Amino acid sequence: MERYIGILRKTRSSDFGVEFPDLPGCFSAGSTLEEARAMASEALRLHLDGLAEDGENQPAPSDLDDVEKGLRGKRGEDFYALVEVEAEPEEQKVVRVNITLEEKLLKEIDSAASQEGMTRSGFLAEAARRSMSKARSTRPKSRARARRS
Repeated sequence: MERYIGILRKTRSSDFGVEFPDLPGCFSAGSTLEEARAMASEALRLHLDGLAEDGENQPAPSDLDDVEKGLRGKRGEDFYALVEVEAEPEEQKVVRVNITLEEKLLKEIDSAASQEGMTRSGFLAEAARRSMSKARSTRPKSRARARRS
């Protein structure tokens, strides 16, 4: 995953803005911190994709300490913070699959997907992601154990 340091700024009269010192011209804003984070992630992905499409090299991300040193004396009255921003994931290739389900279950899936405003495929993919995420978060951390003979 591509990560760059973003400079988060806010004045009394502005939204939260995010700019990327390693990527001139790449910036975004949001009225809340969460919106600013999401918009920064999207802006970062679009900027990196644009560089690739134009055949330009993607610069290496700067070190957090180097970015902070470059800001010394330039802070002013603004609130600012340094944040690591992860680019939105690239779109994944979609693959068609054939699965077998009980007819009643398929009707229930279609009904639930419709209620959520989703397609059957989107609903099944989201359910799988949630299930896998839950399984990862409840999995006990492995520990090395000595075996006795």
